[in-house]
Amino acid sequence: MTESFIIELVREAIMMVCIIALPPLVVALLVGLVISIMQAATQVQEQSLTFVPKIIAVFLTLAIMAPWSIRIMISFTNRVFNRIPDLLR
Repeated sequence: MTESFIIELVREAIMMVCIIALPPLVVALLVGLVISIMQAATQVQEQSLTFVPKIIAVFLTLAIMAPWSIRIMISFTNRVFNRIPDLLR
């Protein structure tokens, strides 16, 4: 019983992390792709030109997605706490 609980808990935790990390990673990928295409077209190869817009886009995404991420984490935490009595039986 305990082993399956731990395995299920770890699986849910990994899935939660993947789901929460996906939006900022996708935004960083898309912004980097657009900037890389613009750099290739204009032949401007400045490192800060890729870093600054990407970091701003990721921070904006994190700020916008914060309530959603917090709801997912709270839901996960509630499920974990609700399962604790089952472990003690």
